[in-house]
Amino acid sequence: MKKDQSFTTPYLKFNRQQWHSLSRSLPLVLTKEQIIHLKNIDEELSLEEVTKIYLPLSFLLNCYFSSHLKRQILIQKFLGINKYHIPYIIGIAGSVSVGKSTTANILKILLSHSTVDQKVEVLTTDSFLYTNKVLQNRGLMKKKGFPQSYDTHGIVRFISAIKAGNSQVMAPQYSQLIYDIVPDSYTIFEKTDILILEGLNILQGSIDQLQNKCPIFVSDFIDFSIYVDAPEALLQKWYINRFLKLRKEEFNNPASYFHCYSQIPESKAIKIAINIWKEINGLNLKKHILPTRERANLIITKGKNHIIDEVYLRK
Repeated sequence: MKKDQSFTTPYLKFNRQQWHSLSRSLPLVLTKEQIIHLKNIDEELSLEEVTKIYLPLSFLLNCYFSSHLKRQILIQKFLGINKYHIPYIIGIAGSVSVGKSTTANILKILLSHSTVDQKVEVLTTDSFLYTNKVLQNRGLMKKKGFPQSYDTHGIVRFISAIKAGNSQVMAPQYSQLIYDIVPDSYTIFEKTDILILEGLNILQGSIDQLQNKCPIFVSDFIDFSIYVDAPEALLQKWYINRFLKLRKEEFNNPASYFHCYSQIPESKAIKIAINIWKEINGLNLKKHILPTRERANLIITKGKNHIIDEVYLRK
């Protein structure tokens, strides 16, 4: 007798068509303004992908958020208070080059439209990396992006303040151009209703974080988590392609931390990108990021050309 898989996994599995079919009866319409914003996020992003995958997902998240608001009203009634504001936090995890930022920004646009009068913000955990100076002093420059390269206490303080409903919370600013924290520069979050937090290790809950003597994990504050997944062979390919694209664009800026890579032959640049993947990004993926995948509420799996093939929703 064939074993019933429904009792061996905590997830409901949907192929692309099954997931899209969930949205057929929903009033989901993209405005021209949204389409323009979406194309600015990623020029290769297809509107079909937005319609079939992200619109149903945004509707699901809106349902969870509505439930969150109703719960607040009940708690206010129970406590006998007039104001009880707890922001909703969506976490997006996954490997370097998998498209976490694209997913976060798409959802920001869609949720801002569907959750009227609610303020939706996006933040990457890069803002809480230690400065390059600190990483160099600790011998961690080749571990940048690994759990130990982050100011874990700083992330927890920030997200605790957000979750407490503080009217104004500040986060450091990180620059991809200089590959470092920008001195004395902060992003101010005011009266945030939904925070989309994206980062490599936001679902971390292992010994790595405990070694930082921080028993509270970022994942403790996340209301709904998404893991963006793809085979490592594709992730490496996408990383190399992105490296070559940046080499022709951002790296050409003399202020860029990686400006030297714009001055070398492409064949050498490819070898460097492959080496960076193998020694840093691929290693971080296997050791720290991938093991957190099954902690997510929802997993989206990508195939060729960043097309999402399957969606797994926790039961």
